[in-house]
Amino acid sequence: MLLNHDPAHAFMPYPAVPIPHAPYGPLSGLTFAAKDLFDVAGYPTSAGSPHMLAMSGIKTRIAPTVQKLLDSGARLVGKTITDELAFSMSGKNAHFGTPVNGGAPDRIPGGSSSGSAAAVSNGLCDFALGTDTGGSVRAPANHCGLFGIRPTHGRVSLEGCHDLAPSFDTCGYFTRDGATFVRVGEVLLGADDNPLPQAPRVLLARDAFALLHTDVQDALAPALRRTEFVLGKPEPIDVATEGFTALYWAMRHIQSREAWTVDGPLIERYRPPLGPGVADRFAFSKAVTDAQVAEAQVVRGTFRKRFSELLASDAVLILPTMPDVAPLLSESDEALNDYRNNALNLLCLSVLSGLPQVSIPLASRFGAPLGLSLMGPAGSDMSLVALAQRIADGAPA
Repeated sequence: MLLNHDPAHAFMPYPAVPIPHAPYGPLSGLTFAAKDLFDVAGYPTSAGSPHMLAMSGIKTRIAPTVQKLLDSGARLVGKTITDELAFSMSGKNAHFGTPVNGGAPDRIPGGSSSGSAAAVSNGLCDFALGTDTGGSVRAPANHCGLFGIRPTHGRVSLEGCHDLAPSFDTCGYFTRDGATFVRVGEVLLGADDNPLPQAPRVLLARDAFALLHTDVQDALAPALRRTEFVLGKPEPIDVATEGFTALYWAMRHIQSREAWTVDGPLIERYRPPLGPGVADRFAFSKAVTDAQVAEAQVVRGTFRKRFSELLASDAVLILPTMPDVAPLLSESDEALNDYRNNALNLLCLSVLSGLPQVSIPLASRFGAPLGLSLMGPAGSDMSLVALAQRIADGAPA
């Protein structure tokens, strides 16, 4: 890393290798970090695994998305810790440690982009790249009090980045403030193919909010009023007419099959020691059947079509980012796994549909951050980013 000090334990402790960046550009003066799934010339890529680190060697190429940021004037300060093989949501890596949540130091940072969220929330850089397959940008954004985005699937290049589940994998980013969120988005996302209208239809995911404990609903109430002030009164609707359980299992089975296709051969050949939870998920992945995957693909196809028609080209959907604030670091692995499974009921909507979602740090509970999310049609990413800034600033249209 290129920082003198890492009090958040956010960065991989690689020897510093300066990475050239453009002296001028739209991101000049900003520093950033990249999750250690992205290749950067002069550094290895561990994917959160000591075995992958040993096999990596020093990379000679830079992932195009990282290069785009460098070409825009941003300065890379290091590569951040990720959960092992990116297959977790807690932020706890059994081999490299747990980065510190800058929004609630006694709580987990959330994974698998834990180091990136920790780096930004502790002020060690201005923004950071993460990846979101099942929630790995949105969960840490919620937990650490950050702006975060899971883009439209395929919008941002993942070339030169280690896969987890390619039909779900996306590249997102974190910032502390709305202005930087917009500034980075203009470079990383570019102009929208499908911009939202100035006054979009506003929907509220009634059944998603119904999954929350009433205390969490109460904590989000001021954020909802703030959002209504900017966007107007939403229409309450049910978004998971198939039932959240069916969507949850569709996501689990597809993600697990793809994760085993990507990492299973390495696991079978070398038997690397896997951390708690990660080992269980790969064991589950190996056992997923062709029939389960086929059924899941049908559920995904049906949901994707219906949900895309629901938002059409002009609607914004308001929903909770996560079921609650981040669990305490002292929680058991079993409790963390239960929290993860509950969270996937909310997170699967964007994953299965391929539509963009932003999380906005608008609320808190027990002194810990709590996010509220917006989703939009495919290709409306920058419109959502701009709306996130407007809502955070409390500025109506």
